[in-house]
Formats: sequence, structure tokens, C-alpha cells
Amino acid sequence: MSSSDSSDPHETTSTHALLLGGVDRAAFAVAFADRLRSAGVDVGLPAASTFARALAAQPASTRSALYWLARVTLTHRHSDVEVFDRVFAAVFDDAGLNLDPHSRRRAPARSRADDDRFAPAAGGDGSLSQDGGGLPWATLPAVVGVADDELSPLGIPERLPSNLAGLAETPFEELSADQLALLGVWLETAFRNWPSRRTRRVQPQSHGRYVNLRATMVRSRRSGWEPVHVVHSAPRYVPRRVVMVCDISQSMQAYATTYLHLMRAAVLSADAEVFAFSTTLTRLTAVLTHRSVDVAIEQASARVVDRFGGTRIASNLDTLLRSRHNGVLRGAVVVIASDGWDSDPPVALAASMARLRRRAHRVIWLNPRVAATGFAPLVGAMAAALPYCDDLLPAHDLRALGDAFDAVARAGRRSQGVRPAATSRA
Repeated sequence: MSSSDSSDPHETTSTHALLLGGVDRAAFAVAFADRLRSAGVDVGLPAASTFARALAAQPASTRSALYWLARVTLTHRHSDVEVFDRVFAAVFDDAGLNLDPHSRRRAPARSRADDDRFAPAAGGDGSLSQDGGGLPWATLPAVVGVADDELSPLGIPERLPSNLAGLAETPFEELSADQLALLGVWLETAFRNWPSRRTRRVQPQSHGRYVNLRATMVRSRRSGWEPVHVVHSAPRYVPRRVVMVCDISQSMQAYATTYLHLMRAAVLSADAEVFAFSTTLTRLTAVLTHRSVDVAIEQASARVVDRFGGTRIASNLDTLLRSRHNGVLRGAVVVIASDGWDSDPPVALAASMARLRRRAHRVIWLNPRVAATGFAPLVGAMAAALPYCDDLLPAHDLRALGDAFDAVARAGRRSQGVRPAATSRA
């Protein structure tokens, strides 16, 4: 077979320059894929992206190389080859490539038959031809006129944060009733990553570190009592109990409604146990499970008879430790939300916190006063409770509340062999 018979019909003689010099490869790939799609070839954006990456990895130096590069990446069925050849010929037959980008602004001269560098077809006025043949260099439509800013109803939309993102750094005491309701809706979906604890049970796992002897022997009955298939197992983890104790005294009046929403979200999302206290301790777990947010908050407010009264943190913690609900504290993550202003002696609070710390897995204290400039735990109650807290975090706005969620999620990593990061800000 002669060399003329074996030559590719799309190959030309000149190979001294690369095609598409100075051309945006992404715009070229998308525009050419759109031209094929208009002709009936099923070409999606993934195929156009593959074509653009192929042009970057292996730049075409000849028309034949460009042809096969486009055909391999943009066609997937044999029935599309004929349509692809027709579109490729319509685009590149009378086009010229590898000219400098400024040459697109004027009509190029007619290319020679033996020249492998092609340029886009242009109109008589030097503008790029968008109809018929020629390469579709640009994907944007042509500008037909300039709209008057005062008369045109069209405009560039202003990018504004969402209603919730706009409240990220707004203190809770400045929120309105509607904003608090929006915050409550977000809190119900914010509890996703909860801590977990390791149980004494194991569960089958393909890459477990232990060999389940009983399951392996049962499986060996299928292979003549030869343990061909070894069954592995791993420890089983279950969600860890979360207990929330929130202060709704007079000093915490600005945060009481927000913390009620927080406790309701914890009950619905993580099956947590929640308590509110002022001078006495009140369990609100059953009340806050109502499907209506307004009814749940109203019933919780009505049930707390000493709302916005004094503060007795030590007495209420001691009541919780002695009550029939003290079992939920064992191995749980206890979250205390209070500003630390206590009418009980600091010594009593220190004794209650010591008992709580021995029983709980982790103690997190949320204090909205921590965010104040120059804060120091100098109050007697806060100074007495701080040595028994794993984390002391502010909870004065939405962003700080998100940090508290992260601290609760990290509380279970100690049981999985990962030491939790220190997040105390005091």
C-alpha cells in the first residue's frame, strides 16, 4: 500500500505549529459540543469537560490530531460518527487556526491548501461569523445594544446573606420574636453529629480487628468445617446520652427563650434529657416534645413556676444528683448553660460539680458572659466550677452556638482513641 493510500483524510502536511494557539480551550470545547448537540449528537457537559482536559494534556498540532481527539471524547456511538464528520468538516474546512488572538478582529486571508493552521471564518466587516461554517469561538451571545440604566427593568441582583446567616453575630437579646422562631427551626436541624460511646457488644465488620469465632465456625459448615471464610467483628458504638441543664433566672432572662429552643431541639434530635432551673429544678423533656414550637415553649414557660427568679446552681445540681433521674448522668455529656451568678456558697457548688464530674463523661459550660471583652472567671461560683469543666464556651450568638455543637460532637472521641481538643476560652 502506498503512502498516499495510507494517509488519513484529515491529515495535512504542515505540523510545525500547534492548533488553537491563544484560544480559550474551555470556550472552544463547550461551543463545539453545543454545535454537535444542535446537529443531533448526544454530547453532555462531562464530555465537553473531558475534551477540554484532553486538549490541555495533549495539545493538537495537526488537524488529524484534533479530529481524533474530539471524536474519541465527544462521540460514544457509531451512529454519531457520520454526523460528527459532517459538523467537523463544516467547522474546519474553511477556517484558519493558530493566529494571534487579535487577528480574530479582522477578516483573515484565504488559507492555502497545504497549510494546517486555520483561522475562524469572519464576516465581511471583520466580525466573527456565528452562522453556518466557521469555528464557534465564543459561547456568549453577541451584544445587540446597551440598555439604559434608568429605563431597563433588568439589573444585577445584589448578593445578600440569608436571613439566618445575617443573624450569625447578632446577640440573642437583640433578636425579635420572628427571628427567635427562625433560630428555633435551624436548631432542630443543627444537631447532626452527636458523640458516641463504645459498648461491650461487637458487630460484624469486613475489616474489623477481631475474629468472630462463633460466626466463623458457623460459616465453616459450608466448606467441610474448614474455616475458609473468616468473619471479622469490631466494637459497636451507640449515641452517648446528652443532658442539658439551663439557667432561666433573672440574670439569664435575655437568653431564656433561646435556650428553651435549644433544649427542644436537643430533645427532638438526640433524645436528650433537659432540665431548667432558677431556684428549683424542673424537668422539661416531656413538655418540649410537642410538635408545635409555640405550644412547646408556652407549656415549658408555664411549667417553670420560678422563672426569672433567683439562682441556686449548687442546690439544683445537688437535687439532680439525688433525684430518680440521676442515672442519665452516668457516662453522659452534661451541658450547663448559666452565667455563673449563684446565691449558694461557692464551696457547695464545687462539691456538686465534683460529684457531677465523677459521674459524667464530659462537662461543658455555656456562659454568654465569656464573650465580653476582658472576661475573667472571677465570680466565686464560676471560679469554683471551672476546675471541673472540660470546656467553657460563650453562647451569646448563633456562631458561638455552632462552636458549642462542635464541642459536644468532639466529646465522644475520647472513647474512640482520639484525644479531644481543648476549647476552653477562660
